[in-house]
Amino acid sequence: MANNNQFVGYLPDDKPPFWKLILYAIQQVIVMFPATVAVAIITGFHISTTIFASGLATLCFVLVTKGQIPLYYGSSFSYVAAIAALMSSDALSGYALNDKIAIAQFGIVMSGFVSIAAGLIVNRFGRDSIEKVLPASITGPIAIVIGLTLAAVAMQDAASIAVDTLGTVRVDEAQVALAKNMAWLVSLSTLISTIVFSVYLKGFMRQIPILLGPIVGCVVALIIRAATGIDLFKVLPETANTGFFALPIFTLPKPTWIAVAAIMPIAIATIPESTAHIFQLDIYVNDLAKKKGAKRYPLAEKLGLNLIGDGIGDIVAGFIGGPAGTNYGENISAMAITRVFSVPVLIAAAIIAMVIACFTPLVNAIYSIPAAVIGGLEIYLFGAIAVQGVAIMMDRKVDMFSAKDIAVVATILIIGIGGQYAFGGNIPFFGIEVPTIAGAAIFGILLNLILSIGQKKQS
Repeated sequence: MANNNQFVGYLPDDKPPFWKLILYAIQQVIVMFPATVAVAIITGFHISTTIFASGLATLCFVLVTKGQIPLYYGSSFSYVAAIAALMSSDALSGYALNDKIAIAQFGIVMSGFVSIAAGLIVNRFGRDSIEKVLPASITGPIAIVIGLTLAAVAMQDAASIAVDTLGTVRVDEAQVALAKNMAWLVSLSTLISTIVFSVYLKGFMRQIPILLGPIVGCVVALIIRAATGIDLFKVLPETANTGFFALPIFTLPKPTWIAVAAIMPIAIATIPESTAHIFQLDIYVNDLAKKKGAKRYPLAEKLGLNLIGDGIGDIVAGFIGGPAGTNYGENISAMAITRVFSVPVLIAAAIIAMVIACFTPLVNAIYSIPAAVIGGLEIYLFGAIAVQGVAIMMDRKVDMFSAKDIAVVATILIIGIGGQYAFGGNIPFFGIEVPTIAGAAIFGILLNLILSIGQKKQS
């Protein structure tokens, strides 16, 4: 009887009861919100537009993939350096913010065609064609790199104290040390409660730990504020005090080749990332399907469709003024932890995100969640992304006694993780700045192809 609990969950075409669906959807919104908003803040894009774009792009992804792939589209950190550099470049100095965004949008829209082209190649020549270039010995460590390169972000957020709209600390200088300790209490309360809920709760409650954990963290933050006067909650600079209802600021792309040159090549880096995500999803969805005695979901075989949907997401987001994106590993982690892979849940999450983007109090409510709460959650979610990379290699039976596989996995891990912590995310290489994930992926792909020369395919 006790083992029946492990079979509780929702497969991609399952539709939970309405009230459960809404709670699951809110959970997915909370998961995607920090990273998506962070990308907007770093690049200078409008926050409300970025949130709206993530929801709209997700709906378009679901439409293009005919509801077969449960993925949420959010703003990608892979593009951050390229977009931020373009926005602050001398070539755009003197331009108004919306004009800078419009120019960057054109590069984002064009980057979508790279993913679409990759998807069409996979559809034309089969999944084997991409697996020769992106075997599990590459997609697995890339997933690990994606998770571990975000480790510093999680730890920084976990120890973060609140800032006001001017970016200054919202506590007295003498209280800063105490505030940092209180932040750790909040982040650890969030982390531990989320883990405990995901392991020990039963039935439906076990499926919403990523909603319940942050609630515990916020309650602890409220208690700290009442007891010490230390306020760890945040205030959103862009939309604070701008009224109740405000449509996002939409801008249209302005064709400029400088944007294409700066942004479009980065799409190459998201192809291995997107491939790793669909393989992660395939493993976890079919594990649940097997336990429930349900049909198999051939998600890995829909890699081409996933890449096309990802490209459409970039085009849609870029066309209305959102940053470039990808399907989110954080949301996959949330689905893996809660066993809720329902596409209707993701549709509801996308609609909720779009609604939030139009209502200032809702944007402020989610954004005001203490960074320490988000940090506690990120420690779990980002770690889960890395663990899923291990699961990919285990599922695909990567031979860790093979000199070739060891070389590929080892170099991807060190270039990706080392590049992040040695160079801050972009590796200087012959006068260009190579994003760490892209650099690790490209090196791993080339090394695998070179070491495959003369090898016979094993059955």
